[in-house]
Amino acid sequence: MWTLILRDWRLAARRRVEALLPLVFFIVAASLFPLGVGPEPQTLRTIAPGVVWVCALLASLLSLGSLYGPDFTDGSLEQMLLSGRSLPGLALAKAFAHWTVNGLPLVLASPVLGLLFDLPGEPLLTLVASLLLGTPVLSLLGGVGAALTLGLRSGGMLIVLLVLPLAVPVLIFGAGSVVAVSSGLSPEGHLSLLGALLLLTLLGAPWATAAALKIALD
Repeated sequence: MWTLILRDWRLAARRRVEALLPLVFFIVAASLFPLGVGPEPQTLRTIAPGVVWVCALLASLLSLGSLYGPDFTDGSLEQMLLSGRSLPGLALAKAFAHWTVNGLPLVLASPVLGLLFDLPGEPLLTLVASLLLGTPVLSLLGGVGAALTLGLRSGGMLIVLLVLPLAVPVLIFGAGSVVAVSSGLSPEGHLSLLGALLLLTLLGAPWATAAALKIALD
């Protein structure tokens, strides 16, 4: 698994423009909202959780096509499956590498966007925590969608149609945690549900991805 993660990191380093595209989209898309709705601080604080989370979700979807597509095209994926290694472990390693390259930069950039939307300290920390818990779920679910659409025409659009409904709970609980803090309530319930979703996808998504990869390569 560690060898596969290092391999994906090296490939991402060689394709810097492609790897940075989700981060650039996330920053640019979220930055346009203050320009569109105006500089009113209360309005910005109100829309900030939903805007940042929707942009993070869309940015994650941008990179899912490259999760298994290049390996499928050059035959590397078939060799991985023939190696006899654990397929769920392979899927978990690919999802982790995808998150570190595409999801973790979104988490690190979120404090800057939070300040842009005039979020105070506690809501800003809650936003970062919710993204830290939620973005790995998006990578794990994206792995399932990418495996199911492997080799199909218009696979990128199909991935969006498959993953987007599954990611809605993550979006709701992630944005809801920040809204709860801003309303004077505790975000623990929303963050706990995000943690439960993360554990659930960690247990189920690699096995579902492995089954989808077997079907795609049969």
